[in-house]
Amino acid sequence: MPKITGFDIHDVRFPTSLTGDGTDAMNTDCDYSSAYITLLTDSDLVGHGMTFTIGRGNDIVCTAIREVANRLVGKESEDLFADMGKTWDFMMSDPQLRWIGPEKGVIHIATGAVNNAVWDMYARSRKKPLWKLVVDFSPEELVRSAAWRYISDAITKEEALAMLKKNESSKAEREAKVRELGYPAYVTSAGWLGYSDEKVARLTKEAVAMGFNHFKMKVGADQANDVRRGKIIRSIIDDPQYLPPGIAPRDPNSDDLKGKNAGPTGSVLMIDANQVWDVPQAIEYVKGLEEIKPWFIEEPTAPDDILGHAAVRKGLKPFGIGVATGEHAHNRMVFKQLLQADAIDVCQIDSCRLAGVSEVISVLLMAAKFGVPVCPHAGGVGLCEYVIHLSLIDYIAVSGTMERNVLEFVDHLHEHFLTPCSINSRGRYNVPLNPNEGYSIEMYKSSIAEYEWPNGSYWLGAKAKKA
Repeated sequence: MPKITGFDIHDVRFPTSLTGDGTDAMNTDCDYSSAYITLLTDSDLVGHGMTFTIGRGNDIVCTAIREVANRLVGKESEDLFADMGKTWDFMMSDPQLRWIGPEKGVIHIATGAVNNAVWDMYARSRKKPLWKLVVDFSPEELVRSAAWRYISDAITKEEALAMLKKNESSKAEREAKVRELGYPAYVTSAGWLGYSDEKVARLTKEAVAMGFNHFKMKVGADQANDVRRGKIIRSIIDDPQYLPPGIAPRDPNSDDLKGKNAGPTGSVLMIDANQVWDVPQAIEYVKGLEEIKPWFIEEPTAPDDILGHAAVRKGLKPFGIGVATGEHAHNRMVFKQLLQADAIDVCQIDSCRLAGVSEVISVLLMAAKFGVPVCPHAGGVGLCEYVIHLSLIDYIAVSGTMERNVLEFVDHLHEHFLTPCSINSRGRYNVPLNPNEGYSIEMYKSSIAEYEWPNGSYWLGAKAKKA
């Protein structure tokens, strides 16, 4: 039985600020970064995990990861795997570390990196991709793997078990379907705020040609500029001449597009403000974007302002514009309240903001009970690799639906991972099938050597050039 003997931690930063990738109204200078850990054992078995930052925050997060990971040294891996919910509780229970959260902020995302590494190790030990490991669980095992403290007023273990058992008999059918078709995706890569109009138009045309029909753009810096950019995107995605050869326009009134403000080709536009507004400002600003027909506004205000999101949703409902959030929702309790307050139309989990797979499962269960579609955030290094697993778990084992769901895709930095995610000709994620990839987050050693801060070859070269 392999025992955890230690870990390696790497601060890996990519210079995306040079090209404007990741820019939005709030985050204008982003170097996509990975606070990366590998758990080591006294055998060949390892577990890789990471959390995402946009640069200098990595210094703090890597220190916190070290403190969390120390609690696992000396533990037998099979003892951890036997009850992943109990393992999650153990990882959260150091009172001196919990004090600086509790269950939020740096210590929480650091715990997420380590919990993700344990899940990666578990999947590797069973020779299955992470999603397959989890969907093969019995309903009882899946319930036991979740994080349950503080959410029993929204969903009980008994309710979750009944919901999972109801979907159990049709899991194989859904798995076969998604393996064949892929999981629906939307693209953000064309809509960064720092891109020129020409680049936005070119990337939008490329995305349409790849089969995408859901598109997201960043807004919030200048309303007139947002309307202009939105019209550019709409002029392309609503024009059938740009559709791939042999692909007909989709019906905007079909069940999977109804209520999404889809245009004549069945294409959908979403907008994202990245928390830049106060509540009244958000309502007035987004009303001014009505002519570009967005499905939803993402992160219209502070991410933990539950009543603020509810007010924005109520204010925009007469205009047919929904509200989405979750990228910065720092724990399951925030999601619980968003759902209870009827504050969101779309639930956007983040694989690194929440404290690992166990807490994600809790949110998937709550969203399914409340009937809110889960459309994960994936704008950052490694996030696309992670979240396809979570969406597959949701579809196959939890909610049983993917018809109105879309998973974010950004075409940045996938080349640094051994088993990168991929998109098929339908504009959908392919299902990860390599039995040795675990949670798909193993990074090439050469990429770590090049981009590790501050002594990776790229950063040393940049420093020398500057000197």
